[in-house]
Amino acid sequence: MIAIIAILAAILFPVFASAKSAAKQTQSVSNLRQIGLAWMLYSGDVDDVLMPPRTWLHGNKYRYWWASYDGSNQVQIEEEGLLFPYTKGKGIQADPSFPNRLRAATGLTGYGYNYRYLGTGQVSATQVGEPADTVVFASSAQIDWGAARQLQGNTYLEAPSARYPTFHGRVNSRGVIAWADTHCTSRSPILRRTPFSIFQPAPFIQANLGDIDRDGDLATDELFDLN
Repeated sequence: MIAIIAILAAILFPVFASAKSAAKQTQSVSNLRQIGLAWMLYSGDVDDVLMPPRTWLHGNKYRYWWASYDGSNQVQIEEEGLLFPYTKGKGIQADPSFPNRLRAATGLTGYGYNYRYLGTGQVSATQVGEPADTVVFASSAQIDWGAARQLQGNTYLEAPSARYPTFHGRVNSRGVIAWADTHCTSRSPILRRTPFSIFQPAPFIQANLGDIDRDGDLATDELFDLN
């Protein structure tokens, strides 16, 4: 009898684990879809200007897309985030499939914004040439280069031409992406296999941190730029 239970457990536990991961990814996609819709509504309220990475409030306090943060007092307030008026949902900026605990002071996040091309504060929504092929947000992380080399939440998604990759394949080696037309998809990151900038590829491969790319040329940003 004990042997039968052990066999059943060996068969069922991986199934339960896979189902749990799938449920978390479904929730992650739902979160990202809400964030993408909120991003679009935000621009509609400011003459179609796309959301900047942050806006200044006073002193050392800024509003970011997920919360406000006072650097002097190290206090973050989620309800003061740039997108909160459109989501009204606490916690959707935290990916349930990513147990991020390293940046609690600034808010637990799991998604990064295409700030380089969309977040200048001077880009109109009408300037996005191919909304269905332009990344807005995606699963994002960065390596804490301390001794443990743990992953931490990253709110600024880097394009392929940047110094290091930040697109995180965290569930079944796939990450989720919100595009400028508000649809969401999942895909595997393109992993860098040779040294780049000042980095070796091994830590990024181990962490499954890569790029979102279409043409195979990491010097171009065809899924991030405005063309």
